Amino acid sequence: MNPVRMERRDEQGGIRRVLTWCAALLFIGVAAMTGHAVGMHAGVSRLREAAQHRLDMVGTGLQGDLARLDYLPSLLEMIPSVFELLASPGNASLRDEVNRYLQGVNATAGASSLYVLSLAGVGVAASDWNEPGTPIGADLSFRPYVKDALVHGRGRFYGMGFTSKRAGYYLSYALYHHGRMSGIAAVKVDLEKTERGWNKLPGSVLLVDQRGVVILSSRDEWNFRPLAPLTPQVRAEIATTRPYGGAALVPLNWHVTQWLAPDTSLIRLGDGLMLETTRPLGQNGWRLIVLDDIAPVLANARNLAVTAALGALVLLLLATTLVQRQRALRHRLDGQAALQAAHDSLESKVAERTAELRSAVTQLGDEVEVRKAIEADLRVTQTELVHAGKMAALGQMSAGMVHELNQPLAALRTLSDNACVLLEKTRLDDVRNNLQRIAHLVDRLGRLTYQLKAFAHKSSPTRVPVPVNKIIGGAQSLVAQRLLDNNVELEVRVRPATLRALAEEARLEQVLVNLLGNAIDAMAASPRRHLHVEAGVADATGTRCVIEVSDTGPGIRADILPRLFEPFTTSKMAGAGLGLGLMISAHIVRELGGSLLGRNIDGGGACFTIELPLAATTETNVDE
Repeated sequence: MNPVRMERRDEQGGIRRVLTWCAALLFIGVAAMTGHAVGMHAGVSRLREAAQHRLDMVGTGLQGDLARLDYLPSLLEMIPSVFELLASPGNASLRDEVNRYLQGVNATAGASSLYVLSLAGVGVAASDWNEPGTPIGADLSFRPYVKDALVHGRGRFYGMGFTSKRAGYYLSYALYHHGRMSGIAAVKVDLEKTERGWNKLPGSVLLVDQRGVVILSSRDEWNFRPLAPLTPQVRAEIATTRPYGGAALVPLNWHVTQWLAPDTSLIRLGDGLMLETTRPLGQNGWRLIVLDDIAPVLANARNLAVTAALGALVLLLLATTLVQRQRALRHRLDGQAALQAAHDSLESKVAERTAELRSAVTQLGDEVEVRKAIEADLRVTQTELVHAGKMAALGQMSAGMVHELNQPLAALRTLSDNACVLLEKTRLDDVRNNLQRIAHLVDRLGRLTYQLKAFAHKSSPTRVPVPVNKIIGGAQSLVAQRLLDNNVELEVRVRPATLRALAEEARLEQVLVNLLGNAIDAMAASPRRHLHVEAGVADATGTRCVIEVSDTGPGIRADILPRLFEPFTTSKMAGAGLGLGLMISAHIVRELGGSLLGRNIDGGGACFTIELPLAATTETNVDE
């Protein structure tokens, strides 16, 4: 099958699977949302219906309490002594008579207070004449119910008592005598008993006046608090009429979040979410409100949403199972048909394949003969390559031997020339010393050839504690003439002076001679020629010895630095070096259990660092 077509079919299958999953998730989400909506609607409907019943009961009882004493102020028009007192407010005997009459009427009616005001709004008689807070003598002309009675003949008002400092509902009625207004009769109805009865009802009940201020509530802390902040004009009116006494009028944290019906909404009061059901009362814009906690409804709605989602998931699983069974049945039928077709075509192909296999066997026999011939040629070529590799290794070893023998031979030439000069000057002791050093160098040449042979055979050296000071001194003596000829200043610092390393004396001296010689050659064209050798302990543990050889030359070229220890890598002129010294030195240091690194110094020059195992104190004492 075409790979492009297969890839396109796989992409289409992947898109189809993604769309199927998205549709399934959408179906589950719709089911959950539908379940939540149904649960919310049912729960809110139940709460709203129960709240309507409570509103019917509370509203009927409240209106009955407010209306049952409507007749009481007008009853006073039938008492002549009332009008006589209004005509002569200073008559003490008349006042006492009216006071006692009002007290008796009020005891029968059950009002909070019954009193008579003059047209100027000043109290002249009251049923509570002998109690603190009586309105007798108080100027109440600013009260709305007094103004309404003077203007309209009747007045209604709910607020905090001016003299008694207790809230109540006030009814006022203009008193007429012979067709002329003579005074005002007022009655105060105490609604505290009605308010206390609300505490026994489920939820919370509030009575809000026309200004949006709570005047009665089943929760005392809500009384005389507006549902929303009051405007400056309303606050100015309240300051004039003082219906709420000295209340601070701090707004409730009341926010409508959702309108569910004209008389029902979801509100957030503080941190709680509640269902508000309201009904207007025919008392100058008053509203009766019932609040119910919506949390149980939300919990039931969430549970119903989860149930609906699980039901949708079960339906999807059942549908998926049915689809998979149908697909498996169809695949099985298709497979049986395909197997039959394959069986029918297999027999015809067997004969064709058999003929092709016979032809292939014949071709394979011919190829075997060809491969045998090629294998024989490969063996000959391999023998030649092995021979060529041996010749290359022999050439590399010869070049290395030449490089390593060059320095001791130069020292022999220098010592022999000095011996001739010393003989001419009859300095026989110095001649003897030179001959002894020549003998030492001859022994050293023998050791070098042995070491080169050992290097070729990769033999392991013998490591013993050797004094670092002595090794550096021996290397210095071998390059002393070159230091003098090239005007190079050498500085050696070994700390401590008894520092010893685990190494082979001749090999380590060979490495130092190579590094010192390279440094002398590198500083040939430098104006300042300073060679510094420093040895010490590498770290605080005292297990490694470090020898650093640094110069003031031009440093190591950037193109040579990464392959510094590879064979035939050199920056010298042709014929001046083979590029094998650092390779051999690095190999020697590795065999001694250490490492050799090279780097450039900031400000110019190169530095080579030899790191070797540090000889233990006990081993040093034995060697001494």
